[in-house]
Amino acid sequence: MANDANDFVRSMGIATSGLRAQAGRMRVISENIANADSTSAVAGGDPYRRKVPTFSSALDRTMDAQVVTLGKIRPDQSAFHVKYDPSNPSADAAGNVKYPNVNPMVEMTDMREAQRSYEANLNIIGATRRMIQRTLDILKA
Repeated sequence: MANDANDFVRSMGIATSGLRAQAGRMRVISENIANADSTSAVAGGDPYRRKVPTFSSALDRTMDAQVVTLGKIRPDQSAFHVKYDPSNPSADAAGNVKYPNVNPMVEMTDMREAQRSYEANLNIIGATRRMIQRTLDILKA
């Protein structure tokens, strides 16, 4: 019986780590979307650079289980989008303006994937809670 309780705790702990990681991923994606059309504050300067979340695996010794964590947030090194707009205050001497390397369609796709992963982890927690409740109901009877 104690082993079953540990399995329930482990299951919820692993799913909770997934929730935290996906929530962090959604924050990064939201920041990318929010800055998709921003330009540099100085003429000819670089605009916002897209950020890419990474994940890492870690051993949680209290649960004796592998959990996921949000790793480093890395800058996307792909090229900025450049448009000719000499009237823009962010334009360089040639009249070109650099825009972030953010593709809103890619970000929305990533957001949807993160949301689905988040929901899957919520479902695991819900199912585990229902199993715990059923176990307690059986023990009461």
